[in-house]
Amino acid sequence: MKHTPMPSILRFAVSVIAAFSMLGCSTSPDVDTAAQASTINDTPAGMQVIDITGGAGGDRIVSADNSNSQDSDSAESFGTFGQPPVYSSVQGAYKGRPLTKHVGDYVKNLTQDLIGNMDHITTSTPIAVTHFALLDSNLQETNLLGQQMAESFVHELHKFRIPVVDYKATDYVRVTEAGDFILSRNYLELDTELPMDYVLTGTMTKHQGGYLVNARVLGFRTKNVVASAQMLLPFYVVDALIPSESSGNEVSGTVKLKKG
Repeated sequence: MKHTPMPSILRFAVSVIAAFSMLGCSTSPDVDTAAQASTINDTPAGMQVIDITGGAGGDRIVSADNSNSQDSDSAESFGTFGQPPVYSSVQGAYKGRPLTKHVGDYVKNLTQDLIGNMDHITTSTPIAVTHFALLDSNLQETNLLGQQMAESFVHELHKFRIPVVDYKATDYVRVTEAGDFILSRNYLELDTELPMDYVLTGTMTKHQGGYLVNARVLGFRTKNVVASAQMLLPFYVVDALIPSESSGNEVSGTVKLKKG
């Protein structure tokens, strides 16, 4: 049988189809990869994309910012992504980023205000510091904030070289299984005759957004106000105070009261 030659136009069509078939086979994986990369890049921040092209290692998770897990852990440790870590195991304790200021920083500012308008007090006039009382009580109730403020004022006054009398110090050291102590709140163990010319005291009022603190220095005998200061302590600073487990107090929006 005589072989009939293929028309030239048919041969051209067959060659074009074969060329496109080869081109499609060689470029399809790249197209899929590009589409997947586009999907990952277009994913909103904070979402994770499962990469099913992990090969023999199985599926792997690719974050939206294309960072590895080590970088994500590092960012998490600084509170960049996700929820902030918990800084105490105590139930109800303050949760959030590390504080940039604490109660002592606000007491420092209060002390500077007191020193700025203080009269009659010198480096030779002893002063005592009491706990701050709740203003809407019978002035015989305080809380952990009032106690810590008194401790911070002792520190700040000493930095100004003002002699501070710690009237809770006993004349002996009590050695017990729980520890060795010299301070006491039992008035029968304390000295009643101490050189105290002035006393630093104050009140606290719950205010929208925090505690409004009023501090003043009184003449121990004359009762004259020789210095005063006022400041608002934010609630997030107050709530950061965590009672010890032995006290049995829980922090829930505020610190528990303590009666005098």
